[in-house]
Amino acid sequence: MTARAAHPARPRAVCVMDPAVAPLVLPHDLRAHLSEVVEFLPDPTGPEPLAALADAEILISGWGCPRLTAGVLARAPRLRAVMHAAGTVKSLVSDAVWERGIVVSSAADANAGPVVSYTLALITLAARRTLTMAARYDAGVWPDSAARTGADGLTVGIVGASRIGRRVIDRLVRSDAGFQVLVSDPYVTDEEARRLGAERVGLDELCRRSAVVSVHAPLLPETTGLLDARMLALIPDGGALINTARGAVVDTEALTRECSEGRLEAYLDVTDPEPLPSGHPLRSLPHVLVTPHIAGAQGTETRRLGQYAAAEVARYLAGAPLLGEVTPDVLPRLA
Repeated sequence: MTARAAHPARPRAVCVMDPAVAPLVLPHDLRAHLSEVVEFLPDPTGPEPLAALADAEILISGWGCPRLTAGVLARAPRLRAVMHAAGTVKSLVSDAVWERGIVVSSAADANAGPVVSYTLALITLAARRTLTMAARYDAGVWPDSAARTGADGLTVGIVGASRIGRRVIDRLVRSDAGFQVLVSDPYVTDEEARRLGAERVGLDELCRRSAVVSVHAPLLPETTGLLDARMLALIPDGGALINTARGAVVDTEALTRECSEGRLEAYLDVTDPEPLPSGHPLRSLPHVLVTPHIAGAQGTETRRLGQYAAAEVARYLAGAPLLGEVTPDVLPRLA
């Protein structure tokens, strides 16, 4: 986080995001509050939403904002800062953004809270083998006591000590269930893992020992297909895979085979491809729950993203460090 000189003038700002989302992310009261420190240009309309950037110094972006390519930035000579009221900026920024020295901030921290809560809910379901129990119930089989499982003492493997992965670890460690938490991440040391309350292990060992494996790794060349057929085969019978990160971190075909055999449960908020085509086996297998990328902020929760972006604008204008600043050196390791 880098301190900057304060901006004495009231800069012009524009909000570019999906018109259906904008009122939720940046509702009237929040926009009015922001208008005390910036001059809001009219929301863009029509086929060229970025035309409004011509006079803007600050862009508040979100879902639906076009990519900031060199061609787009050529039409935005005054642009100095991008406050992204959403999570990842990988699909938004280009090299031209960094070459222009434009400051970028992401509300990924605000988006993380709902993802963590959603992941913990899925871990709770997986601990009870909910999908398996439901399938048996549908088949007319009432599970006896010996078939029932719970969370106490469960071993959970966290793949990727990312922003969200670390928060999931923290919540698991603080739970009264006595979870045993394993973490696999090449950027985490044994000492750092201990501070988190987890045991650092290799991915092979994590898969062998975990009843539930939860994926929180960013999609990088080295993580594409990370959980392949060999890794998935190491997860014990009756285990579960949770993915709220990126679909391509998991080998879809290999996972489909494991779930088709009924050996594993899968709770998937992301898939590869996304969405899965109609008729794909993962859509109908009884041991699989597929949701349409809803782990992050939804509905009323999206206001958190606007609040975060608004606070970043205030920090930027005051010359204070940005809490969500994204720089080109850290971007490759982010989700």
